[in-house]
Amino acid sequence: MLKEKKNTKYLATFSLLVMTVGFLATIPMPSSIWKIILQGGFEAGLVGGLADWFAVTALFRHPLGLPIPHTALLPKNRSKIVAKIISMLENDWLTKKSIHEKINSFQFTEKLFDVVEKQIHTESVKRTIIGLAKHAINEVDTKKLAPIIAKELKSQINSIDMKHFIPILIDQISLRKYDEKTLDFILKEIDDWARKEDTKYRLGKIAVNMIENIKADGFMQFALNAFSNLVNEEKLGDIIQNLILKGVDSFRDPSNPNRQTLMLHIHQKLQSLKTDEKIYEELNRLKSQLLEKWKVEEKIIEFLDLLKQKAIAFVEEPVFYDEYFLPLLKDQLNEIQTNTEKIEQFEVWMKSQISDFVDKNHSKIGKLVKENLEKLETKTLITMIEINVGKDLQWIRVNGAVCGFIIGLVLVGIKALF
Repeated sequence: MLKEKKNTKYLATFSLLVMTVGFLATIPMPSSIWKIILQGGFEAGLVGGLADWFAVTALFRHPLGLPIPHTALLPKNRSKIVAKIISMLENDWLTKKSIHEKINSFQFTEKLFDVVEKQIHTESVKRTIIGLAKHAINEVDTKKLAPIIAKELKSQINSIDMKHFIPILIDQISLRKYDEKTLDFILKEIDDWARKEDTKYRLGKIAVNMIENIKADGFMQFALNAFSNLVNEEKLGDIIQNLILKGVDSFRDPSNPNRQTLMLHIHQKLQSLKTDEKIYEELNRLKSQLLEKWKVEEKIIEFLDLLKQKAIAFVEEPVFYDEYFLPLLKDQLNEIQTNTEKIEQFEVWMKSQISDFVDKNHSKIGKLVKENLEKLETKTLITMIEINVGKDLQWIRVNGAVCGFIIGLVLVGIKALF
C-alpha cells in the first residue's frame, strides 16, 4: 500500500510538472490563437494543480514548512478528530441499540452446539481436555484436603448410634454360633494348659499350700494334718489335673446339661446387652476417645496421593477420552438439545449476560480507541492516514491539474470566440 501511495504521489507531481513545462513552453511561442488557448489551458491547469496541492498538503502539514494560517489541519485538530471518531463509534456505528439488536438476532446455542460437535472429535481438543484434566488433578492439594476429610470422617463415625449395630452384632453372634465357638476355644486352651506337666506340679503345690494354711479347731485340724501327710504335691496336682480335664471334656459335649445351661446363660446375657443403656454409653464414650486419638490425616494424604497418581495414569490412557469422556459429553449434549425449555432459558440468560456486559462496557469502546490513538505520535498517525486515504487525495491533485487545464482551454476559447 505504501508503494501504491508513492506511485500515486509521483503521478500527481508529474501532472503538476507537465502543466508547468507546458506553460513555460508556450511563453516563447509566436503569438496566435492556439498559443493563447494552450497557454490559458496550461496556466489554469498549473493554478488548479498548485491550489489542490496546497489544499491536500495543508491537511497534513504546513506547505513548504511555512506556518501559514489554517494549514496542518489534522495535527492541529487531532483531539477534535479523535473525539469525533469516538463519537461516531459510540453514537452512530456501534450504538447500544444496534449491538442489542444484533445480539437478539443471534442464535447462540445453535452455533455453540455446532462448534462443539465439530470440535470434540479433533485431536487438538482431545489433547486440551486431557491436559486440563491432568492439570486439575495435579492442582488438588492433598495436605489441605486431608484435614477436611479427616474431620468429616470422624464426625460421621461419631454420629453413628451404637444402638443400630450392637443388636445386629449380637444376633450375628448367635446365628453364626460365635458364642459356642468362643467357649470351645476357651475350653481347648484350658485343656492344653491343664495337660502340661508343670501345670500339674504347680496345681499340687498351690493345693498343699492352701491346706497347710487352713486354720481349724480340734478334730478338723487333726484330719487336715493327717490328709496332708498322706498326699504330696504330685498326687494333689494329679487329682486336680484330672478333675479339670474331666470338667473340660464334659463341657465340650453339646448334650451335656451343664454346657447347655451355660450356653443359655450366655445367650440371655447377650440378649440383655441390647437394652443395656450403660453399655451403649460406654461404647459411645470409648468411640469418641478413640476418634480423638486417631491420627488419620497421614493415611488420608497417602491415599489421596495414590488416587491422584492412578487418576493421572487413567486420564493418559486412550480409553479415557474415547470411551468415557466423549460418550458422557455426547449424552449431556443430546439431553440438553432435547430439552427445549432449558435451551430457551440458556439462550435468554446468555443474551441478557452479553447485553448487560455491553451496557456496562459500551463506553470502553471509545476509551479503547482513544487510548490506542493517543499511543501514536502525531507524525505516525498522519502517515497512517496518508497511507489509507493518500491515494484519493493525490488523485485530487491530478484531477485539479487536468480539470484546470480543460477549464482553461474552454474559458480561453470562449474569450477568443467573443
